[in-house]
Amino acid sequence: MSLQSDYFFSFKQNKTVQNFPETSETIAHPDGLLAAGGNLNEKTLITAYKKGIFPWGENNGLPLWWAPDPRAVLFPKELKISKSLSKTVKRNDFRVTFDKEFDTVIASCGPDRGESTWISSDILNAYTKLFKRGYAHSIECWSDGEICGGLYGVSIGQVFFGESMYSKKRDASKIALIFLCDRLFHWGYQLIDCQVHSEHLMKLGAETLSRPIFETLLHQHLEKSPSDEAWRV
Repeated sequence: MSLQSDYFFSFKQNKTVQNFPETSETIAHPDGLLAAGGNLNEKTLITAYKKGIFPWGENNGLPLWWAPDPRAVLFPKELKISKSLSKTVKRNDFRVTFDKEFDTVIASCGPDRGESTWISSDILNAYTKLFKRGYAHSIECWSDGEICGGLYGVSIGQVFFGESMYSKKRDASKIALIFLCDRLFHWGYQLIDCQVHSEHLMKLGAETLSRPIFETLLHQHLEKSPSDEAWRV
């Protein structure tokens, strides 16, 4: 269980501070680590995302906060779909829904995997509260009447902050991402924050941006609202 604190420990400054340190104060090893402490309540999490900071893991019971440079992002209209994946979509083997089984998706991304995970019970509780408040969302991929994959993240303004994804059936999480990008594009979203580089995401069209460029785009799109139709599916 994570401890609750009103303060943060800045690794760069090597001292306790009252608010999040500037993102330029991350350390090099591990790359992008900014601070420890604080809490996982709604105000703290939304403040973090708006600053380009996200929680990932914990140390001695305290949440760890990250702001990596470079930052992995995906522009919804630039998603790359391979020929084989396109064939899978056209076969219509999967059904995709939005916000129908948030609890199932986040649990499947974390403890239900049966392996070590950064998605603790505190993360589960915190993001479930964000879901109930309309910030967090899930995308579910179904096959034969059962959920076989999906992803979840946080939506603020015209930015979607991807948190985690999973598959129990081949390509299920990719199908969920394809449908998400399509809807985000039509709803007026401009950016998906993928947090850190991975070959998996790069093959799907993600790219890396320097922190200053990422934060400039972030601040541009956070203050703009998506379509009124967003998430009404």
